[in-house]
Amino acid sequence: MKTLHKIEGLVFAAAMLAGISSAPVRAQTPATVVPVVVDTAVPIVVSTVNAIKPKLLPGVAKFEGFVMHANIAQITVRAKGNDMALQTFALSEQVSAKMQAIVDKGGYQYGDKVTIYYDQTNLKALRIKGKPSKAI
Repeated sequence: MKTLHKIEGLVFAAAMLAGISSAPVRAQTPATVVPVVVDTAVPIVVSTVNAIKPKLLPGVAKFEGFVMHANIAQITVRAKGNDMALQTFALSEQVSAKMQAIVDKGGYQYGDKVTIYYDQTNLKALRIKGKPSKAI
């Protein structure tokens, strides 16, 4: 029994010693942050603008590729970067009239490079940009 009291006394003494030697509890206050001083007189150049690209109208997208088939009603184009992606566009009335003149001269041939500006809602070609190859 005396040994049990001695152990309890040692444990109590150790607990008191640990409590006394530790630092008092303080509230967690935010540390003061020193602001970084930046010289605003010198501009920072991020990048320069080389050329201004024209903005497309809302709802108008651009498709670049190679002609698979073209007539006065529609044009089928293979995507420039993806050989498996084919897209067929119906031609608007203005583009169809221009396509008739192109077809009379020989038309677009397989592999001609074109850029098509089209309406995203109904996939109707609004403008075709590209040079048709010479007729054989």
